[in-house]
Amino acid sequence: MSEDTSPPRTPTAPGPPPLRPFGLVLHHDGRFSHEGAPIGNRLLREHFDRSVEYLSGEEKYIVRLKHFRGQIEVEEAGFFVRSVDLVSGEIAISDGTHEMLDVASLVGSPIDGALLCRIKRARVEGGLLARFSHSAQAEFALAVEPEGDHFIVSIGGRSVDCPEF
Repeated sequence: MSEDTSPPRTPTAPGPPPLRPFGLVLHHDGRFSHEGAPIGNRLLREHFDRSVEYLSGEEKYIVRLKHFRGQIEVEEAGFFVRSVDLVSGEIAISDGTHEMLDVASLVGSPIDGALLCRIKRARVEGGLLARFSHSAQAEFALAVEPEGDHFIVSIGGRSVDCPEF
């Protein structure tokens, strides 16, 4: 009788399968494409917008569709600022959340100069990039005024120095 010398089997861990890219790209201008083809369905694009998440433990962006979760490639920012409330200082983000704008975190995009800010600092050290939509950037620009040799922004009931972009 021969003796079995194969290593003992370890049971597979329960949980979702490992994340891998599946061809979905979130472009710097907010468009989604899959394997190079643009996503044309408006409802699907809107769902993708709302379902982008960042998994800090894995340092990956994902989207969820019911029970499916897939890793996405993000060109510049995983989230987008949809609007700015100049009275409260709150921004509306593409995933449906709202938070206070950190004016000091504003920078210009190296791609085209669009405004970027840091969001979700309480969840991710250093925060995550969010890109301003055209309309949100125009709303923000209404609050920027020159003061001497620099600019200030009047937002949330206070005036703050506006960083140079």
